[in-house]
Amino acid sequence: MIDFLLNGQPRHCEVTPDASVLELLRDTLGQTGTKEGCASGDCGACTVAIGEAGPDGRVRYHSANACITPAHQLHGCQLVTVEGLAQGETLHPAQAAMVACHGSQCGFCTPGIVMSLFTLHEEQRQAPAPLTPQRLEAALGGNLCRCTGYRPIRDAALTMAEHPAQRPLWLDAAAPQPSARAADSREAAFAQPDSLAELVEERRRHPEAPIVAGGTDLWLEVTQRLARFARVVDVTRVAELQAIEAATLDDGREGWWIGGAVTYSRLEPLLEEHHEAFAHLLHRLGSAQVRNRGTLGGNIANASPIGDTPPVLLALGSRLWLAGPEGERELPLDDFFLDYKQTALREGEVIRAVFLPRSQAGRHLKVWKLSKRREDDISAVLGAFVWRLEDGVLRDVRLAFGGMAATPQRAAEAEAALEGRTPSAAAFQAARLALGRDFRPMSDVRGSAHYRQLSAANLLERLRLVIAQQADHTNREVMLHAYAH
Repeated sequence: MIDFLLNGQPRHCEVTPDASVLELLRDTLGQTGTKEGCASGDCGACTVAIGEAGPDGRVRYHSANACITPAHQLHGCQLVTVEGLAQGETLHPAQAAMVACHGSQCGFCTPGIVMSLFTLHEEQRQAPAPLTPQRLEAALGGNLCRCTGYRPIRDAALTMAEHPAQRPLWLDAAAPQPSARAADSREAAFAQPDSLAELVEERRRHPEAPIVAGGTDLWLEVTQRLARFARVVDVTRVAELQAIEAATLDDGREGWWIGGAVTYSRLEPLLEEHHEAFAHLLHRLGSAQVRNRGTLGGNIANASPIGDTPPVLLALGSRLWLAGPEGERELPLDDFFLDYKQTALREGEVIRAVFLPRSQAGRHLKVWKLSKRREDDISAVLGAFVWRLEDGVLRDVRLAFGGMAATPQRAAEAEAALEGRTPSAAAFQAARLALGRDFRPMSDVRGSAHYRQLSAANLLERLRLVIAQQADHTNREVMLHAYAH
């Protein structure tokens, strides 16, 4: 049983371990304003807002795809759907702006768009900031409109603030403390442990139960492959897996341990400050709805050869902090991926945290993703490159790729071809040839083996041009400084 607020009203519901929020709304609660479009988190027609009280007691809302959000994760939360926004005949500013700007035609995807606008309106209310094109794109990038066109929807977003701020008072009320803990793993078909010790014990008792955090990939097994889970273990409330802690490794490297259940949205500000290229990748990893739910630890544990974050973390030299029945241990990420969907996790182990190294002066990171769509799409090839220049020579070269092998993988031969050499055309030509020894990519719907091999080589050429441009810029600055003095 789960307890939550639906549009301000208490709900006490029994849900199966593999039920989605969308199923709960439409099939159990009769709330049909939330639509099913793709059932894979791509179209945004099912967008809802989930509110949780922060440490300061304020309720903050984030958008989510109801079709791939596990229903049990509503326990102790506030759920807002399109039915709850209006107060009688008075529309919420997100709704009023859509009407005034003629932002709807067939109306099928409109409820999801309105809910994305609602979360944007809430963000603006709590932390006013200019509505830049980038912010609008981030807020609405996960909502597809099949007939209206996006200009009137964009106009609605820009004019919401001009409408009276009519919003239900219950939006600021945190969900009441549930009467019984959904995490009672001996009773419920899903477990929601609060601590790492409880999680490890649950994994010891039920190693067969899949782990769920954001559900952005696991729940596709339900919606696309019609899988059924007899039991799941939810890690979203494990305190240790939600922490972000500054740390220094034994080798002297500084950085942060990022808890395995930290979402991309929570990680984004840290990346924007310290790893701009990594932060930019997040905007291409998925929509706001996906980034609000998906986790760094989940992207790694999933062990997909086309996961977006593992190549970047491999290039940065990240480490994993693993915990299980036999205790805790650290492991270089290079040693984690064994084969397709196979990892070095022992039975009952979980990813407690991921070490993200701090950026260092003179050390550069570039990340480039190739996909059929620019936004919200799976990679065909992703390249992540780290290097530094010392007296005009390449040092500490790390080249990692996704989509080129059965696992995310570094290009050892290509790295060796560049290490200790000047960034010349000849050196990079040797590195591109070495890629043929590093990888034997496969052909699939996202790209042929030839396309992938050629694309990876072209990304190395792009890297050469970037390094040359940076060198030219540095030389110009040196000359200008000398001239000024």
